[in-house]
Amino acid sequence: MTNQDPCRSCIDCGRKACQKSNEALYPDYCLTKNTSEEQLSRIKDAYKEEYNNAVMIQTAKIQAEYYEKLTRVEETILFAKEMGAKKIGIATCTALLKESITLAKILRAHGFQVFSACCKVGAVDKKDVGIPEEFIKHGPNICNPIMQAQILNEEKTDLNIVMGLCVGHDVLFHKYIKGPATTMVVKDRVTGHNPAAPLYTTHSFYKQLLNGE
Repeated sequence: MTNQDPCRSCIDCGRKACQKSNEALYPDYCLTKNTSEEQLSRIKDAYKEEYNNAVMIQTAKIQAEYYEKLTRVEETILFAKEMGAKKIGIATCTALLKESITLAKILRAHGFQVFSACCKVGAVDKKDVGIPEEFIKHGPNICNPIMQAQILNEEKTDLNIVMGLCVGHDVLFHKYIKGPATTMVVKDRVTGHNPAAPLYTTHSFYKQLLNGE
């Protein structure tokens, strides 16, 4: 890729010209415009790999048949079934344990085995992993995403669902989980776990975000 301006990308365009290959609207810095045929060929080959291909086909099928008709929960159930998943892992925050219990009941009602690991598993003291005393305000034990991932790896789950792991903890979970993982809930304590809300209110309530505050 030979982007003429490495500081400019899709977020500086917003034309969505690549959705319909409208090359006349591609800006000079367009990532699509500056992608080589060799790179595109490698990408296409990657999508032809068995598992990748299956994911893309089932995702396209769900989109084609159920676009704006199914909730995220329903889409996840359908995707898991289409992919042949039998055992589903749930990596949950304890703050969303109630929701995760409900999700597990729904998944089990649809014939899946469900195994969960909550974020406080292991009961590891924050001091034992080098967290400074001044940052120990909300309970003595760490959230433990690495152990959550390792437990689900040991269970050989076919699909894993993230339920409200903290920013950063989710990074470590995805780093260590070996199987496929999708996100059901993204934690946002202020907005009731709707992190997109501030993006819709930057003209009013959250306008300070645009000022770098």
